[in-house]
Amino acid sequence: MTVCNREPAVKPQNESLSAFANRVLTSTTAIAKTKASLEAVHAWERGEISGIGRQVPPTRPARPDRPVLHAPRDMPRRGHGGSPGNRIALIHAIAHIEFNAIDLAWDIISRFADEQLPHEFYTDWVAVAGDETQHFVALQHRLTELGSSYGALPAHDGLWGAAAKTRHDLLARLAVVPLVLEARGLDVTPTMIGRLRSVGDVDTANVLACSYEDEIRHVAIGHRWFRFICDRRGIEPQAAFHDKVRSYGMSSLKAPFNEPARDAAGLPRNYYLPLASA
Repeated sequence: MTVCNREPAVKPQNESLSAFANRVLTSTTAIAKTKASLEAVHAWERGEISGIGRQVPPTRPARPDRPVLHAPRDMPRRGHGGSPGNRIALIHAIAHIEFNAIDLAWDIISRFADEQLPHEFYTDWVAVAGDETQHFVALQHRLTELGSSYGALPAHDGLWGAAAKTRHDLLARLAVVPLVLEARGLDVTPTMIGRLRSVGDVDTANVLACSYEDEIRHVAIGHRWFRFICDRRGIEPQAAFHDKVRSYGMSSLKAPFNEPARDAAGLPRNYYLPLASA
């Protein structure tokens, strides 16, 4: 049975957190990226990193040669049945999201390192990076068990778009990534878990169940720091959320919403319900 294991620690290096983050962002293979991410997480947790530092992150993180990336509109539609091929396609798509999420967590650490943020900000996002790395590793393992691998199928190239658009504004990054995109994961994951269990794929369902619990916490972390930046800038959070998501091309948010999970993450309903679309 699949469980939410954590990888053992690896040898740290006495560098700044930004240097560690940029090593992840510039790693070109899945193996190198996950190894660098876990190394950074464990070094931070042991207090072996020499401050936050400041290094300019790459505009776009390094990527392996595969999967081949397409525009979202050019991606083939996935089937919803329980065939091995459909399940592999689903797992591969989620693994690709988690792979991008590793870079998103380290990018927010490195890109906004000059914002004079509390130590707890970095502790929170290092923890998110560790979770996302473990999610990807678990899904990659499931693909191997099913006779496939990450990169065997094409993936869409829209996931980094939100990061690229919000690279100059931490408040926008927090609104768009954790409070819209990651919150959307809370809406759709329970259905995927139920579908996988119904076709007997308990191992993949357990992986997603572990991820789901972590993602609730990630949305909570995003909201915590969204409110912090709003307070610092002297602006009202609900109005700021609506302004940012509309400014970055999200004038409506797709319903239905998993309101209990969003409530558990502390995400106010008056943020997203006024933007709901069917």
